[in-house]
Amino acid sequence: MFFLKRRKSGSENIWERLREEKPEGFFVLAPMADVTDNPFRKLICEIGRPDLFFTEFVACDGLAHPDARERLKKQILTFEKKQKPIIAQIFGGRPENYASAAELCANLGFDGVDINMGCPQKNILKQVAGSELIKKENRELVEEIIASAKKGIEESGRNIPLSIKTRLGFNEVDFSWIEFLLRQKPAALTIHLRTKKEMSKVPAHYEYIEEIVKLRNEISPETVLMMNGDIKNLEEGRELIEKYGFEGAMIGRGIFENPLLFAEKNFSDFSLKEKLKIAKKHTEYFDKEFPANKEGKRMKNFALLKKFFKIYINGFEGARELRMKLMRAKNKKEIFRICDEFLKK
Repeated sequence: MFFLKRRKSGSENIWERLREEKPEGFFVLAPMADVTDNPFRKLICEIGRPDLFFTEFVACDGLAHPDARERLKKQILTFEKKQKPIIAQIFGGRPENYASAAELCANLGFDGVDINMGCPQKNILKQVAGSELIKKENRELVEEIIASAKKGIEESGRNIPLSIKTRLGFNEVDFSWIEFLLRQKPAALTIHLRTKKEMSKVPAHYEYIEEIVKLRNEISPETVLMMNGDIKNLEEGRELIEKYGFEGAMIGRGIFENPLLFAEKNFSDFSLKEKLKIAKKHTEYFDKEFPANKEGKRMKNFALLKKFFKIYINGFEGARELRMKLMRAKNKKEIFRICDEFLKK
């Protein structure tokens, strides 16, 4: 793990820096559970990286317990120097645990802390976390959470920024929620342009961006705005940024369609050998990061790699057959053998 040397003074606001250095707009890889872990970020760094990385989200409640803390640090909060700038995303429904979580993330060398107030998963909602926090009855709780996270960062002795990722509303679009968050003066606000109820089943509501930007300019002009939802490539993102006047675009599912999107290249143009090389490299990074113990168990299930084979193994004759074989593989040795044998055909 990379540890950042503390600065004695001065701002460490990565959002301000991106706003100044990328006036045409900057691009971020969205935090995605069981996707944007250290092995995947390491791979993306090599084939075409975004301007900013996020970790997978990590539970504040887990980080509050010594035993779980060490496991979560290794599982989620590990990163390498070349991945910077990188933001740690945290979630939870207990304000008292945000301070210690934010302080830990600051001390580990992250460039900022982000609070997840948008995840729609039922197990997260039950914790009064994620998009459950959007509900009007939870506004006071949200204020306590933000205050606690800011306190934790302050106690670390660093001056990194606090940001928030959320949705347009819970069951319906709620501009009072956006206004409320802006009054908390976050360093950055990322808005997934759908409600919790809509999940990702409807097109992103680009038609609301203009009103959101207007609210930001009136309430908290220093807050950097990012939009998320259905932005598939950098060209599309730049057009939206220029049209509406927000600062950055967060891209999530687009990385599954084209792992090279941040390099502005097309993965479909890669040769069979190049595609298999990337699949093997990702497998190698995963195996090294989460090695099997004597009982064959890993900190992360090896089966999580299977979703990535759907990305890498396509667009050539025999791809479906190869994918099926890789889906049945149980370790790195089998993955490498299957890929090498396929290339010899």
